[in-house]
Amino acid sequence: MPKKLEDLEKALSSNVKPVNIRLREGEYQFSLAKAIASFELELCFPNAKDLIQKLYGENRTEDPQFVSKIQTILKKMEKSDIVKILPKEKPWELQRYVLTSFKFEDVEKNEIDFATKTEIGKTRELIYSRLKPEPVSMQRPKGRGVQIALLATIIIASFAVILWVLTQQTLNLTIFASVFCIATVCSAILGVSISRKNGAL
Repeated sequence: MPKKLEDLEKALSSNVKPVNIRLREGEYQFSLAKAIASFELELCFPNAKDLIQKLYGENRTEDPQFVSKIQTILKKMEKSDIVKILPKEKPWELQRYVLTSFKFEDVEKNEIDFATKTEIGKTRELIYSRLKPEPVSMQRPKGRGVQIALLATIIIASFAVILWVLTQQTLNLTIFASVFCIATVCSAILGVSISRKNGAL
């Protein structure tokens, strides 16, 4: 299981988690945690700009000071073990976040639940479908695609050799006949492969 889906599964399975921070509706921490939850329920893992766009609109994502402010709040939430920062897939990307749980008890003893049982069930189904192996019938066209590309390359190379032989002062019949046979056989196989691929689709 990919690490981020593993982290999501842990959060979905987590019991109520006590944290030393306030999660009051209308405040930044609550809004950010709720937005992260809504992304995760769709198997998305948001960065700061994704969260800002969802909560405050596209224009605010272009405000460096506001982005920095949100990142600072998210860092505070990480220290309080509400969110976890995922490893970057590319060095220049913004950090992405995942909740450590969908159920919290904040510093004021308020219990907050960011997902219903139904939503959690649907998300688990999405995780399962993402991890489910692709059916063999869906895998074959990919293999045929590689075969078709290889055959086409051989045919083009064969015709290039044939043209080269024909432009020489002395015609080498052995090379000409061999390459012509290869091109003919590959063309026949290519025709069969393309018809089978189209039949599979």
